[in-house]
Amino acid sequence: MASRQSNSTAEDIFDSSLNLEETLLKQGYDEGYADGLVSGKEEGRQVGLKTGFEVGQELGFYRGFIDIWNSAIRVDPTCFSPRVLKSIKQMEELLTKYPVSDPEDESVTEIMDSLRLKFRAICATLNWKVEFDGHSKASDSGNSIGF
Repeated sequence: MASRQSNSTAEDIFDSSLNLEETLLKQGYDEGYADGLVSGKEEGRQVGLKTGFEVGQELGFYRGFIDIWNSAIRVDPTCFSPRVLKSIKQMEELLTKYPVSDPEDESVTEIMDSLRLKFRAICATLNWKVEFDGHSKASDSGNSIGF
């Protein structure tokens, strides 16, 4: 019986040595995972703030143009062609449909693409060369508008 106890004690010593690598690996993984959650949340927050700011800036850019065009229409209802008037109205509807408070809505990309397309179409019809790229930039040729 004494030899059985000594064998069992020797196996226990070696078992803990063999499990040491696995234990340390699991402990390192758990610590890394916890640290990754913290840094991932912060990085996600920073990316979300930046993206939200950029989207808001672009939506504000389009809202500004719509407000100016609507002011011009109030002063002179015939200042734009019926086609441009319709496009301005459609662009305003797209802006009101944009889910500002729900950025995970699947229609966000579709609406933003439609807004960009409508804006380019209106500017092309008016022979304006205006683009949005984080800020407005107007080309130097033709009827360009700078802001």
